[in-house]
Amino acid sequence: MSWRLYGARGWGSVLAESALAWVGAPFEFIDVEGFDQPGAARDQLLAVNPLARVPTLVAPGGQTLTESAAIMLRLAELYPASGLAPESGDPLRPAYLNRLIWFVSVLYPTFTYRDYPERWAPDSADQLAERIDQFRRSLWLQFESEAGNGDWVLGERPSALDIYVTAMSRWRPRRDWIAAHCPKLHRIALNAEALPALAPVMARNFE
Repeated sequence: MSWRLYGARGWGSVLAESALAWVGAPFEFIDVEGFDQPGAARDQLLAVNPLARVPTLVAPGGQTLTESAAIMLRLAELYPASGLAPESGDPLRPAYLNRLIWFVSVLYPTFTYRDYPERWAPDSADQLAERIDQFRRSLWLQFESEAGNGDWVLGERPSALDIYVTAMSRWRPRRDWIAAHCPKLHRIALNAEALPALAPVMARNFE
């Protein structure tokens, strides 16, 4: 049996799709494009994830993972030789964990709320969107200031963190802004999307 990934082109499911491709795990992609609106795709996703969010990954044994960080950690456990994450005891492990959780708890929520500001602030949606955009740009700039000069987030070794950089830099404020204001992160994004395992995934989702 293979993994089953519920996702949509260009959405957050690209993170899990990239990780599955990275480790070489066989999987079935179940396209639920349009899941953010009432309809058959949303109903299909709700059947496996009550939050109706992507990625939603169902393991061969039937367990469901609905958070990208959990997916990254689980796949790294199952495929330790893949290099998706530093193993326990590796000096880079703390930095990896810290940045992984930063992606999902600090940066990613800005997309959740910015994509539908009218849901959270119906009387001031434009203002909310503008402030979230400003905050997200400040987060990228902070990350850039902390990044080293290596080819990858962790320096000389690629990891799942580089998946987040290359995918999320495609979303607002988008790659041109990243290139202009965060050259170190832009270099990492280009390196990651050129990896043989990731190149077709990124092309399918963003080109």
